[in-house]
Amino acid sequence: MTDALVASYAFCDALSRREAKNFYYSFRLLPAGRRRSMCALYAFMRQTDDLADEPGESSAKAEALHFWRRDLVAALNGQTPAWSGLAALADTVQRHDIPPRHLHEVIDGVEMDLDSRTYETFEDLYAYCYRVASVVGLCCLSIWGYQSQGGRAEAMGEACGIALQLTNILRDVGEDARNGRVYLPQEDLRRFGVTPDELLADRSTPALRDLFQFQAERASTYYEKAAPLLRLVDPVGRPVLGAIAGIYRGLLNEIAKRDYNVLARRVSLPAWKKTLIAVSALPSRFGRAASGSAESTS
Repeated sequence: MTDALVASYAFCDALSRREAKNFYYSFRLLPAGRRRSMCALYAFMRQTDDLADEPGESSAKAEALHFWRRDLVAALNGQTPAWSGLAALADTVQRHDIPPRHLHEVIDGVEMDLDSRTYETFEDLYAYCYRVASVVGLCCLSIWGYQSQGGRAEAMGEACGIALQLTNILRDVGEDARNGRVYLPQEDLRRFGVTPDELLADRSTPALRDLFQFQAERASTYYEKAAPLLRLVDPVGRPVLGAIAGIYRGLLNEIAKRDYNVLARRVSLPAWKKTLIAVSALPSRFGRAASGSAESTS
């Protein structure tokens, strides 16, 4: 490994340690080589998000993402990258045979945030969640190693990404609304008699509670669809998947414990609980508790 590549991986590790929060707890369960690869992947995702979240006009953000896509292509083609983490990402893609189209799909998803402020149906929202979350999971599967079983693992990886993103959307519904984004499907708001302005409140109502419970139950169905995936992932990657799914499902459980009141303050898990979930996922590497962490940890 060249000095430049070592430096690129170190850059990604530092960025992940600083920004990844929930995910970095799980990265630490991997051997050093795959942990570096996960940090490189995360760093790319983080930078992509940041380009779209910076203050400014949508046209300027679209231009920045255009050049970012160009830099990605150049790095994957072996050219000297313009951003410090792209060399590590290109090495990770080659090392683990990650389909480059998935990285472009992530950029496609982030570009949706530049224009789409609402989603009419769940099918519309699903397309967004697939691009910003499911394809990330599919990239992770390549890093961890897995048995496809004729595409069964990939389908469950897609479901896992949907579950995680739906959990994020529910947790951040108030903050997103204040930023002019309503990810909850408009058809669901109408079904429960909720207006977008009500998402700006600092307290819940019976209608809001029912709406949020419905979204939480939808996320739970996708966690259930994804649960058997753990047994198809190579042993070295099982603790990571178990920790990620466990932490996010624990977050969903915490939202339910608070009676779906996500508007008063942001729901989160304390660091000690995240650490406990991550540690409890370790035995899955050795064939024990092969599905418990992902299915039922709270």
